[in-house]
Amino acid sequence: MTYLLESAQYILQGCTVTLKLFFITFLFSIPLGALGAMGKTSRFKVIKVIMEVYTSVVRGTPLLLQIFFVYYGLPILIPGLRFERFSAAALTFVLNYGAYFTEIFRGGIQSIDKGQYEASRVLGMNYAQTMMRIVLPQTVKRVLPPVANEAITLVKDTALIVVLGIGDILRNSKEIVARDFTISPFLIAAVIYLVMNYGVVLLFKKLEKRYSVYE
Repeated sequence: MTYLLESAQYILQGCTVTLKLFFITFLFSIPLGALGAMGKTSRFKVIKVIMEVYTSVVRGTPLLLQIFFVYYGLPILIPGLRFERFSAAALTFVLNYGAYFTEIFRGGIQSIDKGQYEASRVLGMNYAQTMMRIVLPQTVKRVLPPVANEAITLVKDTALIVVLGIGDILRNSKEIVARDFTISPFLIAAVIYLVMNYGVVLLFKKLEKRYSVYE
């Protein structure tokens, strides 16, 4: 029992890194996704093409490959540019999830009845005002389920930063496994991830319940 508690304590130290990456990614990728969705639904062809290329490349390549590219590849392409390991991971995750949120928000925006766009024009609103005051508030409500799924996936994807040698939950558990030749640390790590995802599920259930009041 003492061994399990000591192992759990060491593995939990990696929660700081995991949670930090989770919140940074969520904090910046959501606005990036909203802006990207507005770009993909705008009338400006150049912006639409740029956003299409961005989402296609990011969604069409593995996240792990993107981590390697940002940390190892960019310094080769741009001499003098060098990211810290966590900074490289955070940048990669923000860009990756920003692309997925772009498509989620785009679907939400395009689900809004076209009559509301026409009504906003009658009221003298421009495109930005229509988006901020009418479309996006309704879109947020409609995209909560897919955003919740992405949040759950994000919790699990944070384990990929182990390839950069960052001391997260998975790396700490791997160190104990390699030292003591036992799988119990992996079981502890699995429980921690489950608890974190359960917290995410509860949060989004509350948000969905709150927004359902206005139905």
